[in-house]
Amino acid sequence: MRHEQESEEKKAVAKTSHQNLAPPSLSINHLPSSITRHPPPTTIAAALNYPQDQSYLSTAMSSVFNAETAENSEDIEKQFAVKAVMYMQTHWEILTRCRGTDLKLTKIDDEIYEHFKETFPEIDVSKKLDEDAMKSKDGKERWRNFINGYEKKVKDFNFGTMLRTEPGAEYDQDTTIFSVRMQFYAIEIARNKLGLNDWIYNQAHP
Repeated sequence: MRHEQESEEKKAVAKTSHQNLAPPSLSINHLPSSITRHPPPTTIAAALNYPQDQSYLSTAMSSVFNAETAENSEDIEKQFAVKAVMYMQTHWEILTRCRGTDLKLTKIDDEIYEHFKETFPEIDVSKKLDEDAMKSKDGKERWRNFINGYEKKVKDFNFGTMLRTEPGAEYDQDTTIFSVRMQFYAIEIARNKLGLNDWIYNQAHP
């Protein structure tokens, strides 16, 4: 009887783990090669000049760098990528368990949302993000100022983070870019406020 009960519990856990907690085919190997080869240097973070900024590096390193296990730059890059993928998977899992309209990503979501609308009134979060505009000279400067304003307000404010290019997409190779944490918060908070992420919960709970 005990064996049968344990077997049923294992089946239940396996079933729960398989239900849209994250796109099942997604892993580091399925992400854009630029991310896994060079996490910060080839992304929007690079366009914002954060890899050269010591505050960015110290924050990132303190979160993922293990001096005892990372023996070379490749190990460091892998740890950056692993941390970003883990955060991405956690975000997706939360969205399958809670409607975006009911979700708070930070303690100051409302402040970030109003600041984002005021600073980037031209960004329509219901549509695909314009990466070229984000990485333009003007875009870099505006995002840099926006992000730095949260240095003392939001933990890991400038840490590298995966970001979906549009709200109707899952995290996948063609719909995911590497951003800075405050870009992720600003855009995903706006999507949540507008109900653009609710489909994920609804799909997981038909």
